Amino acid sequence: MALFKRGGIWWYEFLFARRRVRESAKTTSKTVARLAEQNRRRQLEGGFNGIQDKREERIRSIRELSRAYLDDYRLRHKSIVYAKYAVGNVTRHLGATMAVDVTEHTVTTYQTTRLKEGAAPKTINEEIGFLLRLLGEAGDVIRARLRRRKALKLAVPRGPGKAYTPAEKEEMLAAAKRARSRAIYPALMLALNTGERDSEIRNLQWDRVDLAKAVLTVGDSKTEAGEGRTIPLNSALLEAMIDYAKWYTERFGTIQPKWYVFPFGKPRPNDPTRPMVTLKTSWGNVRKNAGVSGRWHDNRHTLVTDLAESGAGDETIRQIAGHVSKRMLKHYSHIRMEAKRKALEAIVPKPDIDRKRSVDSAPAETPIRAEAPSPLPDSVVN
Repeated sequence: MALFKRGGIWWYEFLFARRRVRESAKTTSKTVARLAEQNRRRQLEGGFNGIQDKREERIRSIRELSRAYLDDYRLRHKSIVYAKYAVGNVTRHLGATMAVDVTEHTVTTYQTTRLKEGAAPKTINEEIGFLLRLLGEAGDVIRARLRRRKALKLAVPRGPGKAYTPAEKEEMLAAAKRARSRAIYPALMLALNTGERDSEIRNLQWDRVDLAKAVLTVGDSKTEAGEGRTIPLNSALLEAMIDYAKWYTERFGTIQPKWYVFPFGKPRPNDPTRPMVTLKTSWGNVRKNAGVSGRWHDNRHTLVTDLAESGAGDETIRQIAGHVSKRMLKHYSHIRMEAKRKALEAIVPKPDIDRKRSVDSAPAETPIRAEAPSPLPDSVVN
């Protein structure tokens, strides 16, 4: 260790891991400089060995950690809506709890509390994921212990979902056309005819919609396979998008490539440079007026089911929907009961009446004739 002055300021110099460290202590006091050098050594040793003083972090409350986590999340993700919702629930229950006091028991108690509130298991699992991530290394330890106990995640029912019937689709589209929102009808048409997810539709920009070539290119997607996929616009969807584009031009005067197809603003869209936040209210009104029950995501189920019933191959369906695994394809492609009934009915043997009808309509066979007897002698005849 060496301390020396330079311009009235003390500096320290030492070797660490065979490297020379020479830094200013930024003080005119030799005693303070010596303490600064010792602290710097300790800091380097802790970092080198993976040992860092986390005590200050551990006594921070979940509310404080949540604020810092969301600030960082906002910089790294395009949308923060769901993160704010999930972390908000965590903060509502555990906001005053210090990080050091969060244990496996805290997590399982939180799960029970949220179940009693009626939250879905999938939602609770997401919230626990946010809680453990904002805890950092301590969260990793808790996660590993809960995983060993098979208590990390609640079981999520994997129902087959729902595919809307043709009659239900007709009622929904009719209700969407009558709706006050100008976005819900084209958005519903996109969902039913392209299989785009909710976020893919809301974040769609005009430079990804080629009405001349009748092709749509998906932007940011939930999956790598979904991003950048191209989907042809069928005649019904193309007509709906052309009509919507005319209204859009009247509303904003023009269409810019980077403007969002479904702009921000309530009750009327007013900012095309920002995407709309949600379709939830409009979709709820459509379902109510159409007398149909189901989720928005079931529109995606419906498209995949329609494609499967039409005879489209698995690869074609994956190219349109953006799926990559057969398991996910099987999850969505739940063929309707009527189609199953027709397929099974086709293998039933035809009834006897059909067989009799086929026999009656067959060409008649040539009857077997007995040979004519040879002529008798005249003597016998006489």
